[in-house]
Amino acid sequence: MAGNKTLTMIKPDAVRNGHIGAITNQITEAGFRIVAMKLTQLTQNDAERFYAVHKERPFFGELVEFMTSGPIVAAILEKDNAVADFRTLIGATNPAEAAEGTIRAKYATSIGENAVHGSDSDENAKIEGDFHFAGREQFDY
Repeated sequence: MAGNKTLTMIKPDAVRNGHIGAITNQITEAGFRIVAMKLTQLTQNDAERFYAVHKERPFFGELVEFMTSGPIVAAILEKDNAVADFRTLIGATNPAEAAEGTIRAKYATSIGENAVHGSDSDENAKIEGDFHFAGREQFDY
């Protein structure tokens, strides 16, 4: 059964380019409720732990460097079928391949600077949400 929560991070490129409001607006217009949200900056250790699954990949160092280059907005989103629906809303990792109207088609500049993160499974959504937010910072409506 599909879960009802997912995690997103508005990445440093989109924060730097002033897209926080437009992206959160698009998220809520798509029917998601924001049940936790904060502006924060990942430390090197945070980014390495969050992206540990990619540690052996050649882009790991670049990813950590990018994700620590400036503030991010972390948010837990709630909606039926949240993970799949949000991944559709954000579009393909490569903005050149992202469907028209998706967040990445609108706001990403490259595969590396692709504006937003979205959890890839219900299990990871829970792990990622708990990484960024204590239980008392997560709300249900």
